[in-house]
Amino acid sequence: MKIAVLTDSSAYLTKEQQEKYQIDVLPIPIIWGKKVYHDLVDIGYEEFYQKLNTAKELPTTSQPSIGDLKQKIDEYVAAGYTDVIVITLSSGISSYFSTIQSVAAEEDRIKVHPFDSKITCAGEADYAMLAGRLIEAGADIDLIMHDLKDLQKTMDVRFMVDDLSHLKRTGRLSNAASFVGTLFKIKPILSMDVQNEGKISAIAKERQYKRAYRHVQNDFDNLTKNLSYKIQDTIFDSLDPEKKQAWLDDYRAKFPKYKFDTSIIGPVVGVHVGQGTMSMIWCRDLDTYFDENGQPIKGIESQAVVDPE
Repeated sequence: MKIAVLTDSSAYLTKEQQEKYQIDVLPIPIIWGKKVYHDLVDIGYEEFYQKLNTAKELPTTSQPSIGDLKQKIDEYVAAGYTDVIVITLSSGISSYFSTIQSVAAEEDRIKVHPFDSKITCAGEADYAMLAGRLIEAGADIDLIMHDLKDLQKTMDVRFMVDDLSHLKRTGRLSNAASFVGTLFKIKPILSMDVQNEGKISAIAKERQYKRAYRHVQNDFDNLTKNLSYKIQDTIFDSLDPEKKQAWLDDYRAKFPKYKFDTSIIGPVVGVHVGQGTMSMIWCRDLDTYFDENGQPIKGIESQAVVDPE
């Protein structure tokens, strides 16, 4: 058994992470007027937000090219792979997962295992890195797919946007109608139902940034403090490095037992959330899927995160 891991650019894995865990990435196209950019290939992180702030015409997104996908599968087949795990951004905000399912149903040279992350950015990256680590440790496909589903049970997200109009414009906010007439008066707190449909919705409204920040931190504390497993958290931003560092410093000080890291909201996700978005995704610590010798632990069944209604 020889297993590959393929994800898309909305995971925003660093080059070092891709190489370390042997993860392949397909870029997602951004359509801007008559021009097509490939996420972090034809347009960079800072360049994108600078252009977004000055452009009269706003961009949209597509999904990775079916031709690029089939080319990668051809490469895996030629290299002797028996299986490929394809980790996609949430089916609640993209049709890419259904495309992978169709390809998997037609492909008979290699087993294609679609996995719907029900999230994006750092959460998607966590799945890909766990899969890569499990493969390196010798886990079989059944254990890897089990652990990915288990990790999903433990994952949650909170984020705050400066401007809801991007999410409304691109149709990615499931309860957008409830914000008519209030866009400039509130600081919405958003989440994704990772254990359900993977859609984005606003779960709370605050009048000030500081109140919204405390709301997010209280949610994080309440949802993680009684869990039986260790937590890791990623704080990430759409080009607001000072605020990201402030979040990181504060969370590390208040939650010293947890593991914190940082990432970015790159161009293709930035199309939908705009600049100034702050976000955090947490889940079970990936290290806890392995024993002290680095071997995969079988039969893990994590307590699920249950967001308040």
